[in-house]
Amino acid sequence: MANDKLGLNTICTHVGDIADEQFKGAVSPIYLSSSYEFMDVDVKRYPRYFNTPNQEHLSKKVAALEHAEAAMIFGSGMAAISSTLLAFLKSGDHIVVQNDIYGGTRNFIVSHFKDYNIEYTFTKDLSATSFENAIQENTKLIYIETPSNPLLKLVNIFAISKLAKAHNIISVIDNTFASPIIQNPIDLGIDIVIHSATKYFSGHSDICAGAVASSQEHMDTIWNLSKDVGGSLSDFTVWMLERSMKTLGIRFKAQQKNAMKMAKYLDKHDVVKKVYYPGLKSHESHQLAKQQMRGFGAMMSFELKKSVDVSQFLKSLKLIKPSMSLAGIESTMLLPSETSHALLSEDDRLAQGISNSLIRFSVGIESKKDIIADIEQALQNAKA
Repeated sequence: MANDKLGLNTICTHVGDIADEQFKGAVSPIYLSSSYEFMDVDVKRYPRYFNTPNQEHLSKKVAALEHAEAAMIFGSGMAAISSTLLAFLKSGDHIVVQNDIYGGTRNFIVSHFKDYNIEYTFTKDLSATSFENAIQENTKLIYIETPSNPLLKLVNIFAISKLAKAHNIISVIDNTFASPIIQNPIDLGIDIVIHSATKYFSGHSDICAGAVASSQEHMDTIWNLSKDVGGSLSDFTVWMLERSMKTLGIRFKAQQKNAMKMAKYLDKHDVVKKVYYPGLKSHESHQLAKQQMRGFGAMMSFELKKSVDVSQFLKSLKLIKPSMSLAGIESTMLLPSETSHALLSEDDRLAQGISNSLIRFSVGIESKKDIIADIEQALQNAKA
């Protein structure tokens, strides 16, 4: 049956499986070899070429989920991002970049593009007009991230894809926070979709990986660079990731259901200053979220009032983990100013609205009452 005829959870569970022809096992076997036959074979396989059996088959699952022709699995989200950008940009080229993006991506651009003589412009805001005003004669690529990390800001995906096509520019999106469960940018005209597979694809906080999905033509361009810079993923980790992605749909939906409840609970709390979550009607892009997403996700951020010691609040949590990453089945919180955006200057962080007291909340699958009880006891311990 064609992938486009399959249901979401069926794709997660079955597409990309490797049939165990020898023993008829229910799960894909692992091929750990780093050396394969080269004579009289259709494909010369090598781990760094992204084409071992496990790498190849998992890429089919990612492509199917993102409605793409092809995909690749990388050793990290940043390997996926850097390989994609450098595959399409050369000396003298220019890129338009959304101002509100993951700190690691921004740091990569600011710290290294000058070494390649690649020019860049960060947009003034998230409007299509701001992106269009930043386009130059040598602009080759537009890069967006929506919802954004950590303030859950949204960009009109269709408007950006339309703008890119009008100027013959390649469009790229980081789709990590939404996941393909609730957002498929390729259907809205975006050329290339990137994921930190460490996050929702893995979902268990035990894998570091990245993924890119696009047309076969664009993936060939990305592969041509990537095979030389060596950002591939070990086959054992690929196998673990394929196993984890089988439950992506049910995990994400359970987390999203909890997230809506947590957003409403925090939004009404007397010590919470503001909640950033697209599912709230008060969110500046709530209507846009309803147009281009099939849900509002499981990520949010919030700020506490000055009557609460933020550091003490995080230290007082017992169930929720103060932890560096996100999107695991367990609920986690962190301070972006000390983690995801720590490489930015304080002025840059504040300009993006990322205060030193902003808390990013990755909502897990625990019982709602238990998450709330943990937040409440932590707030009591942290009141100034």
